[in-house]
Amino acid sequence: MSSDSGMQIVVDGLVKRFGAFVALDGVSFSVGHGEIMGFLGPNGAGKSTLIRTLCGLLRPSAGRALVAGIDVAKDPEAIRRRIGYMSQKFSLYGDLSVVENLRFFGGIYGVPDADMPERLRFAVAMAGLAGREDALVATLAGGWKQRLALGAAILHRPAILFLDEPTSGVDPGSRRRFWDLIHTLSEEGVSVLVSTHYMDEAEYCHRIALINHGRLIALGTPQELKQRSLGGELLALEGQRIGDAIAPLARAPGVHDVAMFGNALHVLVDQAALRLPALLALLAKEGIADGRGRRIEASLEDSFVHLVSVESPQTGGVS
Repeated sequence: MSSDSGMQIVVDGLVKRFGAFVALDGVSFSVGHGEIMGFLGPNGAGKSTLIRTLCGLLRPSAGRALVAGIDVAKDPEAIRRRIGYMSQKFSLYGDLSVVENLRFFGGIYGVPDADMPERLRFAVAMAGLAGREDALVATLAGGWKQRLALGAAILHRPAILFLDEPTSGVDPGSRRRFWDLIHTLSEEGVSVLVSTHYMDEAEYCHRIALINHGRLIALGTPQELKQRSLGGELLALEGQRIGDAIAPLARAPGVHDVAMFGNALHVLVDQAALRLPALLALLAKEGIADGRGRRIEASLEDSFVHLVSVESPQTGGVS
């Protein structure tokens, strides 16, 4: 890394091993003040291992990681006092009320007694639970629980927030409202590192790191990743039994990659206008008489699927 100046998180050649298995393999990136960095990858890619290491819960095997200027290998306790953390599993206590949960976490985070009433009001308002402070958390809907957990994670006003797949299993509307809160925190200067496997959520991040088998395979803004990573032009082909055409299409001249997306095939080619007529003829030859196609712009999911497909095959994984 050329400079750590102005960075809230600096990761340089980070390695984490579990015995002979390498969960993180030379990962390097940085996160600035107020930046939202998304880590996108399949289950087992290493996202949770990375966050737990940066939170000081796991010790690095090699490389360097600084959080708020503190080396995670040297003083993990100091890091935990300066960050907020929200796990992918709901972490609050269902048999306690909303305000009891917040008071408990405020005590863990060392919120001064004099500041506690104001912090509690803030967290309750952020979660949209004004008037329901005495409700048991177990009775709340998923979206409310999620926002309440976020409120608990930032009661001590941390400058850095780690979110490990925080919206897993939550409905789309609640996920969008949650991301509105994340952007509000970012505008206030909070640096956020969030892991997700939802492609639409990755679009909300300032930058995205794609991770697979513990390796960083791409890093950039959502638009940069969509523009630069495919190395060709994209066609969408549709028709009945379109899945039967994957193998013959993959062998056709000018075709770099073929992947199933819903009811269509996304076909990466060298020149869309040149290849489309020949590929439609190939569909007809394969018995797909209603085959049709058009050129499309690549989505983030297209880029991710392509980047993963060109990776050297490996086995195993740690979440």
